[in-house]
Amino acid sequence: MNKNTLVVGFMLFAIFFGAGNLIFPPKLGLESGTAFLPAISGFVLTGIGLPLLGIVVSAFYEGGYKAALNKISPYFSIAFLVAIYLAIGPFFAGPRTGATAYEMAVVPFLGQPDSLSLFLFSSGYFAVALWLSLNPSKMVDRIGSILTPVLILSILALVVQAYFLLSGNEPLPNPTEKAYFASGMLEGYQTMDALAALAFSVIVINAIKAKGVPPSALAKQTALAGVVAAVALAIIYTSLGWIGNHLPISAETLADLAAKNQDVGTYILNSVTAQAFGELGRTLLGIIVSLACLTTTVGLAVSVSEYFHELLPKISYRAFVILFVLISFAIANQGLTAVISKSIPMLLILYPIAMTVMLMLALNILVKIPLVAQRLTLAIVSLISILSVLGVGFTEALPLKNYSMEWLPFAVGGVVFGSIFAKLSARK
Repeated sequence: MNKNTLVVGFMLFAIFFGAGNLIFPPKLGLESGTAFLPAISGFVLTGIGLPLLGIVVSAFYEGGYKAALNKISPYFSIAFLVAIYLAIGPFFAGPRTGATAYEMAVVPFLGQPDSLSLFLFSSGYFAVALWLSLNPSKMVDRIGSILTPVLILSILALVVQAYFLLSGNEPLPNPTEKAYFASGMLEGYQTMDALAALAFSVIVINAIKAKGVPPSALAKQTALAGVVAAVALAIIYTSLGWIGNHLPISAETLADLAAKNQDVGTYILNSVTAQAFGELGRTLLGIIVSLACLTTTVGLAVSVSEYFHELLPKISYRAFVILFVLISFAIANQGLTAVISKSIPMLLILYPIAMTVMLMLALNILVKIPLVAQRLTLAIVSLISILSVLGVGFTEALPLKNYSMEWLPFAVGGVVFGSIFAKLSARK
């Protein structure tokens, strides 16, 4: 493994390591109890494996997923990418970063969230985000390049200190029997990194090329770098999950958090930071996470607004930025728990389609899949995903439903039957 592989690997790590994602592993660790290993494995699969697979696959397609999907169906390409950009922008990821910053930086000093303090904080937060998004410059990138290493060092210091504090604690017994691997997968969906990989793959690949990687070695170099990034992300997410798994929290505290509509993941991070480094340490971590969230909010607002301005050039970039930041502001004021819970149905629709796109295009690199088979597969999986989230009767009895993978047999069937149909049609 050469120096360039490490450089690209840590660049990929920085792209997918978001402050807003820090809240999911601790919560998963707490909820999984003695089933922590299968739960965190599911999280790593969808929260780390899928995004990096998405980047590697895109390296084989000139123009990335946008070009590849346009060949399958321009209409599907636009509808799917619009849905992804709205999800990772104003409707879910954008509001979540603002709400996470509030719970990390403000709530610990209030004791509980309230609508007025959330409104005041988010007003200032999104006003700054709007100003920076309307005047995009290298400043945000430079701040981000400084904050990411600082955040990583802070998290590593927290993990080391937490190990000495919590290593004697045993995880809580599992309250219910359920598919913890599937629960971990669903938590991994909420990072939204796989959707971001589909949306921003061209930008990422161009950044890798800018590191001096020749086209002939692009796919191999991206894959090796992906391994580096995956290992680094897995270490951090698993460590944070371990903290949640070993931090003792009473049933009364959990009930109180639920009554206050406070996020469990942010509570765990705040609590263990206070134990490890005191109030000053918790304050510093809250500020670091908030600033890191702000750079993410700005990056998303700029990227999504640029995409929609390119799609609808008659509407100015400025108008899109104002609209999307206002939407994020309004949704963030519902609170972090509400933002997360309301994102789940849309993610359960988008992720099966996204996984099908990645896996199908990956297979297409090795064995050419007829166009009709690609169209049939995406149409069936999209339909099944929507019907399953709507709770249409027959979908509840589908195989793999308990693992939220009921779409997989239909994806395989679409490729197989579509390919057979294409061969039979060619013989006529």
